[in-house]
Amino acid sequence: MKKLHRVIASTLTVSLLSITGVALSSNDESNNALFSWFKKTKTGIDPVESQRYIEECGSCHFPYQPGLLPATSWETITNNLDDHFGENAELSESDLNTLRNFLLNNAAGRSNYGLPNKIMAAQGDRPLPLRITEMRYFLHEHSELPQRMVQDNPKVKSFSNCDSCHQSAKQGLYDEHDVTIPGFGHWDD
Repeated sequence: MKKLHRVIASTLTVSLLSITGVALSSNDESNNALFSWFKKTKTGIDPVESQRYIEECGSCHFPYQPGLLPATSWETITNNLDDHFGENAELSESDLNTLRNFLLNNAAGRSNYGLPNKIMAAQGDRPLPLRITEMRYFLHEHSELPQRMVQDNPKVKSFSNCDSCHQSAKQGLYDEHDVTIPGFGHWDD
C-alpha cells in the first residue's frame, strides 16, 4: 500500500511540475511581469532614506519602514495626524504631502522587498490594521516571545520598539537569527 501511495505521489508531483513549467514558460506578458516582479525581490525591507521622514516621525518614535504597512493603513494614519495614537502629530500641508507620498509609494504591496511581500501575503483578505504590531505576519513572528521579555522588560517596553531587539532594524534588516533581547541576550526560538 505504501508503494502505491509513493507512485501516486510521484506521478502527481511530476504532473504538477510539468504543468508549472509550461505555465512559467508561457509568453503571456502579464504572467511574465508577475514572475519578473518576484525574481527581482530584494531581501529585507527598503531602509528609510527620507531625511524629512526621519526628522518628523523619527523624532518621536522608531522611523518605521513604509513597507511594514500597506498603503491603505498609511493613508488612514496620515489623514488622522491630529489624533496619532493619542498624540497630536499634525504637520504643515507641504510636509504632510511629502511624507504621505513617501509612505504610500514605499508601502507594503508597492515595494519589491521580501518582508513587505510576506507581510501582504500573510494578511490575505483580512482587515488592514493601523498598527504594525497587529499585522498577521508580525503576530505570527512574535508569538513565542513571553511578555516578560517585551512588555515587562524596561529596556524594551513594547513590541513597537523594533530597534530594541533588532539592532539592524534601521537598515531594514529584521532577521530572526540576529535578535538580541536586552537583559536576555540572543533569541533562538
